[in-house]
Amino acid sequence: MGGVQHRIIHIEAAAPPKPALGEPCNGCGICCLAEPCPVGVLVSRRRHGACKALQWSAALKQYRCGMLEAPLAQLGMARFPSGRPRRLLERGLRAWCRRMIAAGIGCDAEIEPAGPEHPGKP
Repeated sequence: MGGVQHRIIHIEAAAPPKPALGEPCNGCGICCLAEPCPVGVLVSRRRHGACKALQWSAALKQYRCGMLEAPLAQLGMARFPSGRPRRLLERGLRAWCRRMIAAGIGCDAEIEPAGPEHPGKP
């Protein structure tokens, strides 16, 4: 029985609307607010609900992945010594995360928002 599931997720009012499948990501955050990706499962230590690594950028008016913005802080390693080892570790973590979440590939969230700002949606 593949019925339609309804969930409530809380989205910033200024967030951009969800792009169509395959369109470039615009930082709407719907995918990460609905459930964490495989990287988010590791960082959030949960399989359901919003990803703890998701960050709202008021300046950009979009959601950003904390693992791409500040991976060591997301992993509780903000005090890792500065210098070349830190830069290499952060660069490696960002590259791994970009690949794991398919950053830059396009929207793959099959979830469709519904609500007052999406009147034509169920």
